[in-house]
Amino acid sequence: MTEHEQMIDQLEHCIDTQNAQGAGALLESLPSGERSRLIDRLDDERQERLMVMIQPEQAADLLEHMADAQAVDILDGIDPDRAADILEELDSDAAADMLGELEDDEAEAILEEMEPAEAAEARELLRYDEDTAGGLMRSEFLAYPMSATVGDVTEDMRANAETYTDYDVQYAYIVDAEKRTVGVLRLRDLLLSTPATPVTKIMLPDPLVVNHATRLDDLVRLFDEKQFVGFPVVDDLKRLIGVVMRKSVREAAAEDVAEDFLKVSGLGGKEELRSMPLGVRSGRRLSWLSVNILLNVLAASVIAAYQDTLAQVIALAVFLPIISDMSGCSGSQAVAVSIRELALGLVRPVEMMRVLGKEMAVGCINGLALGILLGAVTLLWKGNMWLGAVVGGALMLNTIVAVSLGGMIPLALKRMNLDPALASGPILTTVTDMCGFFFVLSMATLVLPHLV
Repeated sequence: MTEHEQMIDQLEHCIDTQNAQGAGALLESLPSGERSRLIDRLDDERQERLMVMIQPEQAADLLEHMADAQAVDILDGIDPDRAADILEELDSDAAADMLGELEDDEAEAILEEMEPAEAAEARELLRYDEDTAGGLMRSEFLAYPMSATVGDVTEDMRANAETYTDYDVQYAYIVDAEKRTVGVLRLRDLLLSTPATPVTKIMLPDPLVVNHATRLDDLVRLFDEKQFVGFPVVDDLKRLIGVVMRKSVREAAAEDVAEDFLKVSGLGGKEELRSMPLGVRSGRRLSWLSVNILLNVLAASVIAAYQDTLAQVIALAVFLPIISDMSGCSGSQAVAVSIRELALGLVRPVEMMRVLGKEMAVGCINGLALGILLGAVTLLWKGNMWLGAVVGGALMLNTIVAVSLGGMIPLALKRMNLDPALASGPILTTVTDMCGFFFVLSMATLVLPHLV
C-alpha cells in the first residue's frame, strides 16, 4: 500500500469514527494540493460528512482549493446552515462564485442561514455578471474619509485587527462624502507618517478605477499594463463598491480558457472530474460523440461516391487522412484567432468579408507551401508526378477552404447568437473532411489514366 493510500484509509477511518480532531490534524499536515487530491478519492457521503465534522474555517480552506464543480457538489449535499457557516469564512467574491453555481432555491436556502450582513454582500455580488469587475470584485476593503488623519487610520486598524486579518489589505482608499474614490493610501506611507498627518497629504490622488461593468478581457489588459495588486471598483455614480484583485482576474481568465477548451473538446464548457457520477460523465461525452457520428457519416459519403476511383488507386487512401488532418489543423488556427478577436472586441460579426480576405491570403501562402511539400513526398515515394500533383493540389485547395471557413464560422455563429467555441469545431471538421475527400478523389478521377 502506498503512502497516499494509507492516508486515504486513515482519513476514512477518522470520518467513520467521527474523529474530527484526527481528520483535521491529518489535513493540516498536508499541502493544499495534496489535501484536494486526498478528498477527491473519498466517496460523496464521506466528503460531506468531513465538511460537517471539521471547523468551518478549515472546510472553507478545503473548498477554496478544490475544483469549482466538486466544491459546489459538496455544498449542495450538506445542510444549508452548515454551508452558510463555511461560506462566511470565504472571501466575499469566492462565496458569491460558489453560490452562483448552485440552483437558485439551494443558494437562497443558504443565504437565509447566513449572517444578514454577509448575505446582503453576497446578494449584491450575485447581481453582477461573473466575467465583469463587479462579479470578480471582493467587498472587503478599507476606506476612510478625507477628514481622517494617519492616527485615525492606524487606530481603526488596531481596533479591528482580527477582522482585517481576513482582508487582503494592500491599500486603503480615501473617499469623499459621496463615497467616491479620491485617493489611495499606501501602507508604507501610512507607517512612515506622524499620527497628526492628514491622509490627504500622503495619499496618491485620482487613482485609476474601473467601472463594475468592465469586462474580463479589459481587466486582463489593464493588469498587464499596470503592475498593481488590485483596482478599486466603482458604480455608475463613481462610488467605491469593491476591489478587484490581480489574482482573481488571473484565475477567471484561466477558467475562461479552460471553459473554451472544454467546449471545443465536446464537454459543453462544463467541468468534468473522474469523481463525478459515471452517468453524468458518460452522458456529457455521448451528447457530443453521437452528433459526430452523423457528421462523419456525411463526410464519408463523399468517399462512397468515388469508391471506384479509390479501388483503382489504393494509394489515395493513405493521403485522405493526411489532407483532412492538415487542413483541419489550419482551420482550427483560424477559428482560435476569430474567437479570441471576438472576445477582445477586435472584430465584429458583420466584418466577415474582411476576415475572409485576411484568411484567404494566409491560406494561399500556407496551402501552396504545404501542397508542394506533400506533393514532393508523394513523388519521392511513388515516383508518379500526377499523383503528387493530385494530393499536393488537393491539400492546397483544402487549406484555403479550411482557413477561410475557420475565420468566418465563429463570426457567423456569433451573429446567430450561438456559441462560437461550442459549434465551430464540428462544423469545420465536417466541411474540411468533405472538401478534402472531394478534392482528392475528383481530381484523381480526372487524371485516372495517369495514376493506374
